[in-house]
This record gives sequence, C-alpha cells and structure tokens, in this order.
Amino acid sequence: MEPLISWLNDVIWSDYLVYLCLLAGLYFTIRTLFLQVLHLPDMFTSMARGAKSPDGISSFQSLMLSLAGRVGMGNIGGVATAIAFGGPGAVFWMWAVAFLGSATSFVESTLGQIYKEKDQDTGEYRGGPAYFIEKSFAHTKASGIFKVYAIVFAIITILAMSFFLPGVQANGVSQAVDQAWGISPWISAIVLAGVLAAIVFGGIKRIATFAGMAVPFMAVLYILAAIIVMIVNFQQIPEVFGLIFRSAFDAEAAFSGMIGAAIAWGVKRGIYSNEAGQGTGPHAAAASEVSHPAKQGFVQSFAVYVDTLFVCSATAFMIISTGAYNVYRDESIEGAVVHNGKNMPIDQEPGPAYVQSGLDSLAPGFGPTFVAIAIALFCFTTVLAYYYMAETNFTYMNRYVKNPAVRRGIIWFLRILICISVIYGAVSTSGAAWALGDIGVGSMAWLNIVAVLIMQGPALKALKDYRAQKKAGKLFEDITFDPRALGIAGATFWENRIDGITDRETVGHEAVGQQTGSTAVDDRR
Repeated sequence: MEPLISWLNDVIWSDYLVYLCLLAGLYFTIRTLFLQVLHLPDMFTSMARGAKSPDGISSFQSLMLSLAGRVGMGNIGGVATAIAFGGPGAVFWMWAVAFLGSATSFVESTLGQIYKEKDQDTGEYRGGPAYFIEKSFAHTKASGIFKVYAIVFAIITILAMSFFLPGVQANGVSQAVDQAWGISPWISAIVLAGVLAAIVFGGIKRIATFAGMAVPFMAVLYILAAIIVMIVNFQQIPEVFGLIFRSAFDAEAAFSGMIGAAIAWGVKRGIYSNEAGQGTGPHAAAASEVSHPAKQGFVQSFAVYVDTLFVCSATAFMIISTGAYNVYRDESIEGAVVHNGKNMPIDQEPGPAYVQSGLDSLAPGFGPTFVAIAIALFCFTTVLAYYYMAETNFTYMNRYVKNPAVRRGIIWFLRILICISVIYGAVSTSGAAWALGDIGVGSMAWLNIVAVLIMQGPALKALKDYRAQKKAGKLFEDITFDPRALGIAGATFWENRIDGITDRETVGHEAVGQQTGSTAVDDRR
C-alpha cells in the first residue's frame, strides 16, 4: 500500500495544486482591489468589535479557532524544511503566497458566512465548503450534482480530520515531550486524550473558549522567543532580511542557482501552513456572530498574516540569525551541501532540530524544552481544530438522519473516535498516516478551490455591499446584510433573520431550505 499512497500523495500535491492556489490568490487580489491592504483597518475593527451570541462565537474566537488549525508543526518543521531545500529565499516566497492567499481566504470565509445555518439539534452556527457548495446551487438545475460534490467533500474532510491527522499531531507531541523530559508516550497519550475529551465534549463554545486562551498564549510565547533572539543578535537583523531578499531573487552567491527551489519550497510550505484555499478557514468563519459576512471574511484574511508573517517569520529568524541550518541542493539531504550550520550534522533531517539548535546556541539546554512546549501547544490546538471541522461535516451529513437520538449518537461516536485516534497516534509511529492525512487535506484543497472559483460571485457582492454601506457613512455596527437585495439565493439563514423568524422557527425553515432551496422559505412565509 505504501507505494500507492506515496504515488497518490504526489499526484494530489503536484505543482498543479500549487499553481492553482497561486493563480487563485492573484486573481482574487485583483478582483477585490487588494483588499488585504485596503481593508487592513477593517480587519482590526472586526476583531475588536465582534460580539458573541447564544448561537455564535465572537469574531476573535473564530480567529483563534481558525489559527488553532493553521498554526501547527508546519510553522516549525515546515519552515525549517523550506530553508533547507530552498535556502533563506524560500521565506520571501512564503510571505508572497501569504499576501495573495489572504484574498482567497476572504472569499472562501465570506462564502462560509453567507451560507451558514443553525445546527438542528444545538442551534449553533454551522458552515463550511460542504454547506456553501450545496446551498449556493440548491435553486438551480445542477443542484443534484453539487449536492454530491458537497457530500464527497464532507466525507473526505471527516476521514482526514477525525482519523488520520489527529494521531499524527499527537505523535508529534509525545515524541517531543519524550525527547525533552523522558516522559513515556503512554502518559502523554492519556493526558492528551483526557484534556481533549474534557474540551470537545463541551461543544463548539468550549472549544472556542479554550482556543481563545491558548492560541494567543502560544503565539505570543513563540514570537517572544524570536524577539529575544532578535535582541541578542540585533546586529544580524539587516543581514537576515538582506539574505532572505537576495536569495529570493538569486542575488546571493552562496545560494546561486537555487531560485527555482526557493520558489517551489516557499510556495508549497506557505500554502500548507496558512491553508488559504484549502477549505479549513470557512468552518471557523461560519461559527461566528456578525451582522455582515464580509466582516468575518476580513478576520480570516488576517489569520493568514498571523500564521505566516508572524509565526513562520519568527521561526525563520531564530534559524537564520543563529546560523543553525543546513541548505542542500537537489531538494534532498543526499544533495550537495551549500551551507552547513553551526553544530549541525550534515545528515541532520530538517525540522524542529534547527530551532532547538538555534536556541541552544544562545542558552544551552533551553532548545529542546522550549520546542517541546511549542509543539505540544501547537499540535494540541490543531487537534481541536481538526475535531471541530470533522464535527461540522458530520453535522452536515446528519441533516439526512431523521432521528435526533441517532444524530447525537453519531456525534458522540466522533468524539470517542478522535480520542482513540489521539491515544493510538501518541504511542505509535506515524507511518503512512502522514501521507494519508496529506491526501485528505490535498483533496479538500482541490475540491474547495475549484468550488470557490465557481461560486465566488456572492462573496464579491458582499464585499461590494460592505464598501457601499461604509462609503454611505454607516457606522461599523450598522452595516448589515440582505442577500435578496443583492440577488444572492440560498442564504436562508440571513433571509430568516431579516424576516424576524425566531430561533426555533429558523431551524425548521433551514431544514426546508436544504431540501427545496431558498424558495421554500418564501413559500412558507
């Protein structure tokens, strides 16, 4: 099976997916008139003024939930690998893809908000690619095709997020803790599963609350370490940034001829890390309480900046300023060594060891402990985000289950399954699970980015509407959304809100809207 899994992984994560994400980012940047720059103030306003409700989390909590999934091992090991095989210039291309991806994240997350609905059992807001793929075409002759498309996306997401990827993240935590403090993987497994159960059994509100506390803490802690390294090596700051820019455009003699590898690894690792276009962000975006979908789109655009421009840059500076990295040609540690870092074995696998070595060069013995804490926090919050995405897609599939008791039983099964996956992953080797997880995430990306390109219209209309209301002098709190005035069909949640339908009635109307399209809501009024 391993050769088949490896081949399939290479096909899905081919250069075509990279080109598609890049071109989509460039296209949406132009179509939105560089919203990632123009609406930077709106991003901060949306985060600061967003309020939660009994049914939805706040914009800030949604941002933290999204970052819980984005900020993970890719921000440590992924950056190190990009530098090892692409040189320091790869960091610049990670920045570039984050800038473009911010526009893509706005569009997909705004779609998630437009087509969100209420959970028929809990009343909580639910949404994501499966929801907007089905609902945006529910009123057309192609509704059947897109319903199948949505179901396929939901199934792939459930498999990747509930079974393959959680165990791999748990394995990363147990290995890091074992190496730093000699704690048995079984102890790590029991602790991880226990804390995970205590959080996920409390539903989205508890997950969002925990993410709202843990994610800022871990991000600030990590960036603070980078700032300390920056202060100690302050004389290196101009050289580090100069090296990154020179290497990015093949103007650094030591890394000459590596511009192709720098672009390839920077773009690939950037896309993998910030997840713009992969379909993960819309799940968190749909859970928030906002008066206009564009407001949450702005917040999720900023999430891409935080992931890459802040956290990934922190990793890059800790590695490059201390010289604790190797660079190889031919994108393999078997290739010619272009740069051999301080105290770095030539055959050292790129990854967290680069950060550990860099920190150890300043404070001996500190590196393994710090990296273990960072990995534990990054990976655990990522598992929480995986669970939420799996539950959201289980809830999407649950709409076709009539018995409420059966629906609740399915969700409980999911919660138990992810705890088992974490325990198993923590005490075993990752094996082919990484490749299987990558196949799932890559498949999500293909399905989502194609869907977003097809269904972009409502998101762009929402952005135009937000701008028009703001230009007319409306205060931020007074900017609201009316899909029917914009010619957007299928946004039954927003239609019901405008019509003043109560929470209990909304769930009933949502169910009808799912079966026959948004016109069913009009008929019942």
